[in-house]
Amino acid sequence: MAHAVRFHETGGPDVLKWEAVAVGDPGPGEVRIRHEAVGLNFADTYFRSGLYPVRLPDGIGVEAAGVVEAVGEGVTDVTEGDRVTYTGSPLGAYSTERVMPATHLIKLPPGISCETAAAMTMRGLTAAYLLRRIHPLKPGDTVLLHAAAGGVGLIVSQWAALLGIRVIAAVSSAEKADLARAHGCEHVIRYRDENVADRVRELTGGAGVPVVFDSVGKDTFAGSLASLARRGLLVCFGTASGPVPPIDAMQLALHGSVFVTRPALADYIADPAERAALAGELFEHVAAGRIKIQINQRYALEDAEQAHRDLEAGRTTGSSVFVL
Repeated sequence: MAHAVRFHETGGPDVLKWEAVAVGDPGPGEVRIRHEAVGLNFADTYFRSGLYPVRLPDGIGVEAAGVVEAVGEGVTDVTEGDRVTYTGSPLGAYSTERVMPATHLIKLPPGISCETAAAMTMRGLTAAYLLRRIHPLKPGDTVLLHAAAGGVGLIVSQWAALLGIRVIAAVSSAEKADLARAHGCEHVIRYRDENVADRVRELTGGAGVPVVFDSVGKDTFAGSLASLARRGLLVCFGTASGPVPPIDAMQLALHGSVFVTRPALADYIADPAERAALAGELFEHVAAGRIKIQINQRYALEDAEQAHRDLEAGRTTGSSVFVL
């Protein structure tokens, strides 16, 4: 019998329930996939808490990897037995198997395991659009990266080093500082002990950085703005501490005519050709060992409640996966 983690009301981690589910045959344009590993992402907590709207009851999770067991009518890009990964809607990745649209699937190359794929598809594609699409960064540029010891942060740090981009990492602890340095960050700021903006100015000769990558949100927004160089870009791609406050347009002018954007991964992988290009570049780096995916937490899928507690308490580093 197939099983899935589902929730019938929004709230804390305790709303997640391990349930037996029926999984039928795929319809037109669909596949049935048997999961081998499932990704744990901070975005999952936004759906569970109600920050992102959901229609209840529902499954949870947007990223997993596994093997195609059956294909529906009209599916030509994948066949039975293919190893695949995916990220995106509809919810329901926290499951042993499921039926889903085939359009979301990305075939895995031989050198990448399902566990690695589940740990990196969402994070890696996020890192890909941040570094390759959102701003014309060039060798020698310096960026500020919040949550540098997280799953996205460690991939961004390594990829930036490959591109010749210097990273100033903002982290919460000595352990996470060591992890950031080991993955290519040139400078590390422990934000609980130092003023981030002041330290960024010090490290950049007073100029600030052209880009800040901020997945923390409310708690770091002001410091991120103050860290930007004139006409710099603040990329708010997550809200781990809560949503960013309302933006006063005049403050953007006072900080040096800076820009703020709130991108979503879905808009950078909606085009199949662009998704394939970003995934291809990511997979090539990982398969060659140039980017290493650090899986520091593994959970059983039925332990989703504890996994969410660990994630929200900041007890995780690198990537986390559910293994089946």
